[in-house]
Order: sequence, then structure tokens, then C-alpha cells
Amino acid sequence: MTDRSEMFDRLKGLIEPFNKKGTEVGEATTFAGDLEWDSLTVMDFVADVEDSFDIIISMNLQAEIENVGQLVDAVTKLTAA
Repeated sequence: MTDRSEMFDRLKGLIEPFNKKGTEVGEATTFAGDLEWDSLTVMDFVADVEDSFDIIISMNLQAEIENVGQLVDAVTKLTAA
């Protein structure tokens, strides 16, 4: 079981290649607003996360995730299952 700070660090590492603006990434960083990701970038990033953690993030869950903290919680929950 990975703790929350480890999960944040792992996900932050996955965000970096997609962080074209060099935005400081924190729990409250939003994907659409702060990182200015379009839908294609989101799809590529989600595929990376799914591959890295061997999980599936449903479309419904994706729609609910707006910031990094919510993603950390969702991936933590999915990997614990």
C-alpha cells in the first residue's frame, strides 16, 4: 500500500512530461485550468496513469477528477481495490 505522499510524487512525475507550461504542481492544481490540458492530452495522460498503476479509470470517474488531489485519491482507491 502506497501512502498518499508517495502517490502524489509518482503522479507528479507522470504529469511532468505533459506540463508544457512548467506550472508548479500541487494538490489543488487543475488539469483544465492551471495546466491548460485539452482532451487529447488528458486521454494520453490517463493512458499513462492506467499503464503505470495497472488500473482502469472509468469515464465517469475521469469526469469527476478536476485537480491533482482528486486524482491522487482516485488512484489510491483504485490501487487498493
